[in-house]
Amino acid sequence: MEKNLLFYVILAILVVQYLAHQYLEYLNAKRFKSTLPQELADIYDENEYRKSQQYKRTNYKFGLISDGFSLVLTVCFLSFGGFEWVDQLTRSITDEPIPMALIFFGIIMLGSSILGLPFSYYRTFVIEEQYGFNKTTKSIFLSDKLKGGILTIILGGGILTLFMLFYQSTGPNFWIYAWAMVAVVILFINLFYSRLIVPLFNKQTPLQEGSLKSSIENYAQKVGFELQNIFVIDGSKRSTKANAYFSGFGKEKRITLFDTLINDLSEDEIVAVLAHEVGHYKRKHIIVNLIVSLLTTGLTLFILSLFINHPEISLAIGVSTPSFHAALVGFALLYSPISEITGLVMNYLSRKFEFQADDFAKTTFAATPLVSSLKKLSKKSLSNLTPHPAYVFVHYSHPPLVERIRNLKA
Repeated sequence: MEKNLLFYVILAILVVQYLAHQYLEYLNAKRFKSTLPQELADIYDENEYRKSQQYKRTNYKFGLISDGFSLVLTVCFLSFGGFEWVDQLTRSITDEPIPMALIFFGIIMLGSSILGLPFSYYRTFVIEEQYGFNKTTKSIFLSDKLKGGILTIILGGGILTLFMLFYQSTGPNFWIYAWAMVAVVILFINLFYSRLIVPLFNKQTPLQEGSLKSSIENYAQKVGFELQNIFVIDGSKRSTKANAYFSGFGKEKRITLFDTLINDLSEDEIVAVLAHEVGHYKRKHIIVNLIVSLLTTGLTLFILSLFINHPEISLAIGVSTPSFHAALVGFALLYSPISEITGLVMNYLSRKFEFQADDFAKTTFAATPLVSSLKKLSKKSLSNLTPHPAYVFVHYSHPPLVERIRNLKA
């Protein structure tokens, strides 16, 4: 089948994005030999710092292989009629648009999951194991993959079905209804993620009565943060890495602590980390992120509505019979440069919010325990202490550790 201009545009996008990504990775990798920042000399010794650098080097080399494989696979699939083959297979099963779309994406996602499984397995059971992070058993690993797949089928399939029903019934205005639906889904997930989704993968238990709970509640009362739900999650069954997060609104509002966090940090350090999370809530960062996310989704859907009916979009991925599902894939590939730009904006906003949340924690609790907690968490996860500024600008949603420490001590 003859390739149209958009096919070559898609190829160019894929190659340029890959090369730009690899160049940034290369710049970042050159910094792995940097000396230990003075601000962190009190917690890292030379051996630990060397281990941190080696961990980054290992992930960099693995990324070269996995990203290269992904690019070659995608280009070959496009060039040799992979999407056309899946489309024809789908049409041999049904000619109804909605079941056709569900089967089409189901085949592609199943194939992608199977091909990606060895890379995910290697990262978990070789790299993470080698550096002492992995606590996941093979049964948990497979269970997570199956549960994630089932969730994707239910949520993704349901959203795609509604998309197409809106498209069939409202034509060019389908994006408005789709936008409203996405807004409802996003709000629902924000409200009930911890109550409905997390229990499928992790056990959550209320934080026991004691000194830590009292300290958290006293701080929350001091800053006027109504808090009834504090939970501990068994993150240690998968990894030694620690985390804490805030989720929900109103009565569904809750703070969740990883059990690894409780084991690794002192009481004051835990409260300082939570003060940072409360800062996000008090500074309305969660609402701003929600609004920005909804606006970018609306823009994407509006642009999609302008192009979804053009046969050239389906032809761009080699599908000879135009369809909603083929056009959706073609649009996603063509739209990816715009997604990169919106991602840069979101990351910039996120880094700014992190500084503001740190400032809130500093003024309402204390800077010293937050600094020490950030150092400990960084050491525990072997995070990159000297990332390249260009890499930070493109990929980081949080400022580098040294910048956060300098801000907290200012």
